[in-house]
Amino acid sequence: MNKMTVKDVDLKGKKIIMRVDFNVPQDKKTGAITDDTRIKAAIPTIDYILKNNPKKLILMTHLGRPDGQVKETLRLDPVAQRLQELIKTPVRKLNDCVGPEIAKAIDASPEKVILLENLRFHAEEEENDPAFAKQLASLADTYVNDAFGTAHRAHASTEGVAHDLPAVAGFLLDKEIEYLGKSLEQPDKPFAVILGGAKVSDKIGVIENLLTKAQVLVIGGGMAYTFLKAQGIAIGNSKLEKDKIDLAKETLQKAKKAGVKVILPVDHLVVDNIDTPTKIETTKDAAIPDGMIAVDIGPKSIALFCDTLKSAKTICWNGPLGIFENDKYAKGTKEVATFITTLKAKTIIGGGDTASAVAKFGLESKMTHISTGGGASLEFMEGKVLPGIAALKDKQ
Repeated sequence: MNKMTVKDVDLKGKKIIMRVDFNVPQDKKTGAITDDTRIKAAIPTIDYILKNNPKKLILMTHLGRPDGQVKETLRLDPVAQRLQELIKTPVRKLNDCVGPEIAKAIDASPEKVILLENLRFHAEEEENDPAFAKQLASLADTYVNDAFGTAHRAHASTEGVAHDLPAVAGFLLDKEIEYLGKSLEQPDKPFAVILGGAKVSDKIGVIENLLTKAQVLVIGGGMAYTFLKAQGIAIGNSKLEKDKIDLAKETLQKAKKAGVKVILPVDHLVVDNIDTPTKIETTKDAAIPDGMIAVDIGPKSIALFCDTLKSAKTICWNGPLGIFENDKYAKGTKEVATFITTLKAKTIIGGGDTASAVAKFGLESKMTHISTGGGASLEFMEGKVLPGIAALKDKQ
């Protein structure tokens, strides 16, 4: 999976069209950007391209879910403004993304950096319509994909356009291929996987793929209760996927067969009501009393998880170990995350909630790699081929 990157092509005097992931959260009332992490993540590639003297750098992204309609609240003006502040270079934002007028506006623009309007104002984007992809491709000479968050979707701007232009990876996408692809395919051992989050169903593909590679599987979060139930342990009113109990049993058997050590919580923080608890207590063992809901792993589990992970050389983590958004229920996720930053291991954090948790605890700079994609990182960890990556040119 050696893909060509932006460093492998000549950019001088060329028009470069780049897919970025500027799908940023905004304030519902004012439209102001509340978190610009995704814009910042694309800047190394943008800076590199601009240093190499292209004729134009044309950026394209989606924002929200306009479903093929023009929605004034989802225009990219606030994004263009924030980007301009961050790269300290003028950005011209156009009011559409395809058509003869757009091609003319790009050529006539004194600004080197152009931001096309929200791709999803056109239904053809998500339909991966070849004619729409051709129109996007006709605006430039070379295509760069730096949007890992959408690489698992075969859309016109992620997959379609790569059929009509030389297509390479940006630095952000290249890093994801390096860590979520190569590092997980051939990890330094012992390789430990931490899985949390609410649902077994979201993670089963990851478990299946990594059981052949991992030595240890640590399970916490909401999905742990289905596994405990599968072993006949009482889980009170905790989250349960009833229809996944057999699957959990089967997974535990497969792990045993593969010689993978599975570590489940041995105690829990439990409450009588998640939002307005009148009782908060720690269980003495893995069983959860009737009427109580587990919201985090307990102190014995924290110690067990850390002890299990201390000899790992590669750690891949996807899914929090408790309801970390609430400070009262965040201790398990926080302590395990802090502990793994003290190890000499390669620490790879799958996107989504795990990335948010690591950011919340201020540990980002201490992890080897934090994925920028939620669904995309899960699919990549399942060993699936992502259309947006498959479409890029292989290194010779």
